[in-house]
Amino acid sequence: MKISSKESIKKRTVKDMKDLGVYKKEFDDLVDTYADICHDYLLARDDFEDSGRKYETETAAGNPKKSAIADSIEKLRKDKLAYSDRLGLSPKSFETLTTDTPKQSKLAQILSGN
Repeated sequence: MKISSKESIKKRTVKDMKDLGVYKKEFDDLVDTYADICHDYLLARDDFEDSGRKYETETAAGNPKKSAIADSIEKLRKDKLAYSDRLGLSPKSFETLTTDTPKQSKLAQILSGN
């Protein structure tokens, strides 16, 4: 599997953010970190596939435990999700970033006549 470079991930992320209308130059440091996380995630997934998708390994005592690569993938996935939320790249965070006015409750809408 060909793995995208950090730079291509960064360019695609900036393009996606611009397309969504949530990009600001001030976010570039976060975008850099996000691109690093995405690249590391892809590398870890590739290593996991190459190792035969071994989810568990044995401890010195012979007990099963989660493999280091599986643990890394889980942590990177969580980090990737957290950063995508911060950058407005998930549906929920996009909605939050692009909503100009706070949502009114049904009761407030009724009382205001809207």
